[in-house]
Amino acid sequence: MSNPFDDKNASFLVLVNHEGQHSLWPAFIAVPAGWQVALAATDRAACDAFIEANWVDMRPRSLVAAGGG
Repeated sequence: MSNPFDDKNASFLVLVNHEGQHSLWPAFIAVPAGWQVALAATDRAACDAFIEANWVDMRPRSLVAAGGG
């Protein structure tokens, strides 16, 4: 099996976890526990743009809340 992230025609999701971290995820693979869909299945360019626009602070929420970083 080839790397699903290399498929230019694939559909992807944007996932987000409780720490506010975002992930590009192949739409055909089940969403792992602890992650929620933030952007429904679409092309990779739309997912990349969504992540760039919405994940502006790379620090986990728990670190921000603790005053770290």
